[in-house]
Amino acid sequence: MTINIEKLKEKKTIKELLEFGIININKPSGPTSFDVSEFVMKTFGLRKTSHFGTLDPKVTGVLPIALNRACKLTGFFLGEDKEYVGIMRIHEDMPLKEIEKAIEEKFTGKIMQRPPVKSRVARVEREREVKKFKILEKDGQNILFSVECQGGTYIRKLISDLGEHLKIGAHMLELRRTRAGIFREQKSVNLYELESAVKGYKNGNELLLKNIIYPGEIISEIYSAVEIKKESAEKILRGQPIYEENLVKKDKFDKGNLISVFSEDKFIGVYNVVSEDRIFAKPEFVFQPI
Repeated sequence: MTINIEKLKEKKTIKELLEFGIININKPSGPTSFDVSEFVMKTFGLRKTSHFGTLDPKVTGVLPIALNRACKLTGFFLGEDKEYVGIMRIHEDMPLKEIEKAIEEKFTGKIMQRPPVKSRVARVEREREVKKFKILEKDGQNILFSVECQGGTYIRKLISDLGEHLKIGAHMLELRRTRAGIFREQKSVNLYELESAVKGYKNGNELLLKNIIYPGEIISEIYSAVEIKKESAEKILRGQPIYEENLVKKDKFDKGNLISVFSEDKFIGVYNVVSEDRIFAKPEFVFQPI
């Protein structure tokens, strides 16, 4: 099943989008991720908001913000891959080839990383995957780089560890997140654009605002959409697991896969495929009707 997000958005009112939507904010340097989330909440007068992955105050770029009931989806987005562009400064000059060799051998692929001292998580080593780590340009001791990595990778620590491995030291000067999972810089909005869209909405023009809010159903672009029969929806919304006979079409999914479940274009929730006896999937999150 494929969900047409744009068509679904057209059918929704602004009120519905604010109740279960996501805004892709282009975070400026200065405020914390929490500050930006609070700003969005107060701008709209929402009950709550949450962000998909912390950016340091000085770091800029993609910061998706969940609105109201979409906050329940935060955990399902956090582990998605991220992309960054930044500038590091090496403390002593070194030939580019030596740096690139170290990156290829020690800092690409699966690596072990200990969170930095100032992080809010336990400082224990954990495995992270760096899919791409490229040097784009070198100007003396300043190096422009790009990284594509697993969610939860600390880029500042990656640069620090590289400098330590090279025995010359290195630190990050600037960093910008250009992608967080399905959310990209090209389709982000800054805080001024957000305020302008809200002002337009209050003056009777909802087009700008509607364009920048993604319906929460966009989760179907991460976890494959599966359709259940309309007559099964009520019981499943009350907590019943999904049986094979509830499915409109029996697609093949591996045990342990997460899926997004719909009845026609109505979002039911996120489910874990268990394939036990007649049970196809059990709920991780059920989107109860208000």
